[in-house]
Amino acid sequence: MSDLIRDSAFGRLVRLVSSKKYFTYAEERDPSLWKKYVHEEKSGNAAHHGHVGAHGDDSDTEDRPTSGIGGVRTREGLTEPPRSHSSSLASSQTQVPNDGHTYNIASGVRVDPERGKDIHVIDWHGPDDPDNPKNWSRNKKFFVTFEICFLTFSIYIGSAIFTAGITDVVRVFGVSEVAATLGLTLFVAGYGLGPLLWAPMSEIPPIGRNPVYIGTLVVFVLFQIPTALASNFGMLLAFRFLTGLFGSPVLATGGASIGDMYRPQKQAYGLAIWGIAAVCGPVLGPLVGGFAAQAKGWSWTIWELMWLSGFCLVFIFFLLPETSSSNILYRRTRRLRKLTGDKKLKCEPEIMAENMTKKDLVFMALVRPITLNFTEPMVFFLNLYIALIYGLLYIWFESFPIVFVGIYGFNLGQEGLAFLGIMVGALVTIPPFFAYLHFVQEKQFNENGELKPEKRLPPAMVGGFFIPICLFWFGWSARPSIHWVVPIIGSSFFSVAALLLFNSVLSYLSDAYPDCAASVFAGNDFMRSSFGAGFPIFASAMYKNLGVNWASSTLAFLGIAFIPIPYVLYIYGERLRKMSKHARKDF
Repeated sequence: MSDLIRDSAFGRLVRLVSSKKYFTYAEERDPSLWKKYVHEEKSGNAAHHGHVGAHGDDSDTEDRPTSGIGGVRTREGLTEPPRSHSSSLASSQTQVPNDGHTYNIASGVRVDPERGKDIHVIDWHGPDDPDNPKNWSRNKKFFVTFEICFLTFSIYIGSAIFTAGITDVVRVFGVSEVAATLGLTLFVAGYGLGPLLWAPMSEIPPIGRNPVYIGTLVVFVLFQIPTALASNFGMLLAFRFLTGLFGSPVLATGGASIGDMYRPQKQAYGLAIWGIAAVCGPVLGPLVGGFAAQAKGWSWTIWELMWLSGFCLVFIFFLLPETSSSNILYRRTRRLRKLTGDKKLKCEPEIMAENMTKKDLVFMALVRPITLNFTEPMVFFLNLYIALIYGLLYIWFESFPIVFVGIYGFNLGQEGLAFLGIMVGALVTIPPFFAYLHFVQEKQFNENGELKPEKRLPPAMVGGFFIPICLFWFGWSARPSIHWVVPIIGSSFFSVAALLLFNSVLSYLSDAYPDCAASVFAGNDFMRSSFGAGFPIFASAMYKNLGVNWASSTLAFLGIAFIPIPYVLYIYGERLRKMSKHARKDF
């Protein structure tokens, strides 16, 4: 628990205020531990040929790093590192050959005068380093996963919770129903645009994920106040967009936080639970907001959102640790530099960041998510499929008042209860899906813990059929002569499809594009949020003109048209990956 709090925003603040007197790290209590954090092989590679990876031509034995004077942990006679901040590793009493060459102290390898870099690479001290998020205890991983899910739920509920007050917004501000719907669509548009900035920022080693999560959530919570107190319709729409923009980081980066902790064989489990939290937000929004809007008006839906997200802010401020391994290594390296005074201590993420220009950062943050989306066929079609599902979800939600209020006579609060069928469908899907992951998919990983990306797609190949099943069932059973529970049962199939599709697609994209996963996820979030923002605008007119049955059927036919996409990628995905500039090609 102390480590959990130490690595949270609260713990880092306490360390700063107390000048690191409290919540100390092991190396601060025992500076001699620096030796176990130095990666001798990577330091030797950097000294020999300028980068930490193995040399490209392994066949040339003459061109490989040699042992030199021996590494920092293997040399005999190496004294403890000096504890003065003005000293360095190089000042330790090490016998260096007087042959006119420079030797890398960490690895003992001679520094190549043309290509070599004299740096001491800091890394995990082996595969079991407890500071590596992938080595955290199971209970710690489960707790942090719950926090990410809670944060995701607290933001996602902000979209649908507003729909319960749309009728009151029409009355209070004197606008049309279509105009009032902009309060929903602009929020969704905001959290589609936000990840283009926030997701790549969370990948920068000196920043990490926590400052992005905490900083934007503070703004999200505070902006609920002017939203609820909006004196005119323009002010309401402006702050709905801004709250969506600042609430967006976890909606795209939450999956990356899950990936930080779980090894590839187990990531799908964490992503599935995260997916349930994402589904529960829009589903429970009308339920939570319905009774409040019915009793107190539209502004109380916003106050509820502020209370929920405010509690979440306090919770994660004290208890959410940093999950980015790049940031954890960066902060470890910075601590060791201060303890030893050795400026040559650097970690891999830091080295990579030093080689990036401002132009590279702008390209990664703003350009790459868009270019990957439209230049990579795999990314484009899978993002388009997910965007369609997202758009269908939000346009379909607009039919619930027509069906359950107009046909079955529910009041505003009771209408929110009708959405629970979708959540039940997600919960029922989890056990068989986890059984598939355990008994089938985990056995397909190779000895290195790797899986061919196309092996992630079978659940999506099944899930695609549940979209038309849901919409046909819902559309043609929603009539006075059929009990209201029947369309609710039909609605549950949507979450079956969403869970299987989202999990498979996000896992596939992260496996196929490991070096630019944040940008791929940001592009995915942008595209699906664009559909989610645009579709509800014409939903009301569509359902009124076509009727519930044919409007739902039209959406079902769209779902049928996209079913072949995962099948095509399952067959041709490997060929497309080998033609790509960015996708992984080694298996």
